[in-house]
Amino acid sequence: MSLQFLSLASGSSGNCYYLGNEEYGILIDAGKGVRTIKKVLREYGIPFEKIIALCITHDHADHIKAAGTLGEKYGIPIYTTETIKNGMNLNYCMVDKIYSAHRPIIKEVPFQIRDFTITAFEVPHDGRDNVGFFITYGNLHFAFATDLGTITPTADKYLRQANYLVIESNYDEAMLLHGTYPPHLKRRILADNGHMNNAHTAEYLAKIYTPALHGIFLCHLSGDNNHPELAYKTIENRLYEEGIRVGKDVELVALTRNHPSALYTFEEPESQE
Repeated sequence: MSLQFLSLASGSSGNCYYLGNEEYGILIDAGKGVRTIKKVLREYGIPFEKIIALCITHDHADHIKAAGTLGEKYGIPIYTTETIKNGMNLNYCMVDKIYSAHRPIIKEVPFQIRDFTITAFEVPHDGRDNVGFFITYGNLHFAFATDLGTITPTADKYLRQANYLVIESNYDEAMLLHGTYPPHLKRRILADNGHMNNAHTAEYLAKIYTPALHGIFLCHLSGDNNHPELAYKTIENRLYEEGIRVGKDVELVALTRNHPSALYTFEEPESQE
């Protein structure tokens, strides 16, 4: 069994990710317009009709722009908590509100979408409610955590189980502190319910790495306070200090903000007893 992963967009101007097999797939967040989502999927040979579900992490505009339209006009079920759904319906960016498309989920209670077993878990951020997702497909474990200010014990429990990990590396601290953002915005980003910076993400990855972790995807990079090359090198150098070689022991990718990633294929590992 294999699974394909595609980042359609990753950053404050829009977040949307695809995970699927030959028959069907799901989206995680929908912060780009429907036409853009359809266009990118088509360019990668993924029929839009393959999308059978949308999972939403939180109610900020850059994660939900197309959610209402996908749910109510295209009939794609939307899996998220009741609190997140209510916040989405209050957001100015969602013209189509969510009603019949909503499938309520509860944090740390697994739910099924065909062959996917998905568990939402609490992450610290400043949405009305905020989750990451731990997704099991056969013996393959995929974890997704964007927009979180720190790694809590709950988040750690799921992230360290991943074979493939999508994790935030939002900003370089020096760039943020010496940049042009107003003080209140800097405080928000630096807070424990704000965003993870490159050094914090690097330190965490160095701590949890095992040979079972095959791929790391750095997501939600700031356009003003980070660069893909800087995020990549910060993590690469910290892993190297622990004897972990990027490109040999683990794959590392810094996802770009406004352009789709490559289409990655994850092969199911042998059972990890």
